[in-house]
Amino acid sequence: MIGIDTNVLVRHIVQDDEQQARDASRLIESRCTLDDPGIISLVVLCELVWVLDCGYGYDRHTILTLLRRLLAAEDLRVERSELAWQAVGLYEEGKADFADYVIGLCHEAGGAEVTFTLDRRASGCKLFKLVGR
Repeated sequence: MIGIDTNVLVRHIVQDDEQQARDASRLIESRCTLDDPGIISLVVLCELVWVLDCGYGYDRHTILTLLRRLLAAEDLRVERSELAWQAVGLYEEGKADFADYVIGLCHEAGGAEVTFTLDRRASGCKLFKLVGR
């Protein structure tokens, strides 16, 4: 079993550097199988969304499609996939960043009643409460 870093996923998805894209795709296609899936951490998912949004200008719909494909891929295993699926749903409906939803859900799963934030977009979700309000 292997772990997949953000930069490998980015190269595989974006295909913007010919050699790195070829190497990343070859690695994923040859080493990640049904019997031996590659592992993607929640941190990698959060970084991936940030890079695709801020670095490459992908829109939310495209990012959501990619997240769903990664989560549904049988040759990849996303850490805490049930939580990642919940974060995808919140990201689709809300205004905050994907990472915010992952953070709020992780805190909730750990027993927190709410996550305090200074981020007004995140505070629109029941997982968060704006500091000072």
